[in-house]
Amino acid sequence: MKVLVIGSGGREHAIIKALKKSEKITKIFCAPGNGGISFDAECVKIKAIDIPAVTDFAVQQKIDYVVVAPDDPLAIGMVDALEEKGIRCFGPNKAAARIESSKVFSKNLMKKYGIPTAAYEAFSDAESALNYVNSNSVSFPLVIKADGLALGKGVIIAETREQAVEAITSIMVEKKFGASGGNIVIEEFLTGPEVSVLSFTDGKIVVPMVSSMDHKRAFDGNTGPNTGGMGVIAPNPHYTKEIAAVCEKTIFTPTIRAMREEGCPFKGCLYFGLMLTPRGPMVIEYNCRFGDPEAQAVLPLLKTDLFDIMQAVTDEKLESVKIDWLDECSACVVVASGGYPVSYKTGFEISGLDSGGRAEKSDVIVYHAGTEFKDGTFLTAGGRVLGVTATGKTNKSALESAYKTVENIHFYGKHCRKDIGVY
Repeated sequence: MKVLVIGSGGREHAIIKALKKSEKITKIFCAPGNGGISFDAECVKIKAIDIPAVTDFAVQQKIDYVVVAPDDPLAIGMVDALEEKGIRCFGPNKAAARIESSKVFSKNLMKKYGIPTAAYEAFSDAESALNYVNSNSVSFPLVIKADGLALGKGVIIAETREQAVEAITSIMVEKKFGASGGNIVIEEFLTGPEVSVLSFTDGKIVVPMVSSMDHKRAFDGNTGPNTGGMGVIAPNPHYTKEIAAVCEKTIFTPTIRAMREEGCPFKGCLYFGLMLTPRGPMVIEYNCRFGDPEAQAVLPLLKTDLFDIMQAVTDEKLESVKIDWLDECSACVVVASGGYPVSYKTGFEISGLDSGGRAEKSDVIVYHAGTEFKDGTFLTAGGRVLGVTATGKTNKSALESAYKTVENIHFYGKHCRKDIGVY
């Protein structure tokens, strides 16, 4: 079968490497892909959000299956357009993707169906939001979220009233995140360890994957601006079997049931961003796709054929697949461009990789997130450049292997956190 994967980052590279293990797949394309992905799939120069071009290519090439990985094309209805052409897909349709593309939708969903989350208020105009944070009824810190997609950066923690006013003005008046800031959610600040749980769901049942711990802040000690993610370990040491059982009962299954009740059943990978608060596990956010870089840590632990799972999701037969995982730990360290996520330059030569983009003298996996392959050389082409992933019997051994490989990779301005896995 011929498969097309949509996207250009480390998540897509991880998905493609997992799909390559399937004997059922004869050819993998990626649109648009990147330098490293080009060694595992045939890259086509089509933007991930170009629905007409993607559908035309899929029809012309007689693609059997499309994996729509990023949030943007899911939010604008790429799965809907492909299915209209009779092409099977992995990923939610536009209506179901609202669980990520609209914070207001997801918060209202949780409130309606009693799914535990932070108390909140939603606003569609800056004046009302400013009046709210200037009232005596609120306490700080507060969390202020742009309603729409913002590359993982649309969440601001306001420690003071002044910071809250600045955040609201930035999002709603100055339009820092464009149309994504037309509405905002202001919610209580929760405390506790954070947990990411990716899950497979066919709209009827939900099967959680191995849990993980993401590190969003740019610098060591969880300081600096939020990024798309600087590293991950899996499984998350805070996520016990007892907590998992609570989440299954109060969050995972109720969410799938709620989406079905609302007439927009979710099929694909649903990401649960959780916080283990003193009041119990609560939802911080939903994502409508594999997390990035979480997928780069979780998928290497998957034993079952990923393509079999994806097809079962599409066919609403997930209960027929037994999903097995390696009894190991995984660690992914993101190697980024200096200045990321604020301002950075690209086009610098990367050393420490072999001719196929793999780590030299190492079996550690290197996922390419922002690279270009030009004239036989890998160059930086994004903020997050590489995801270096290692597995081991413990989190410590996996991290040691990943960091050892990171030390041998170099490019101008190279930046990575040195404390991934510290908790």
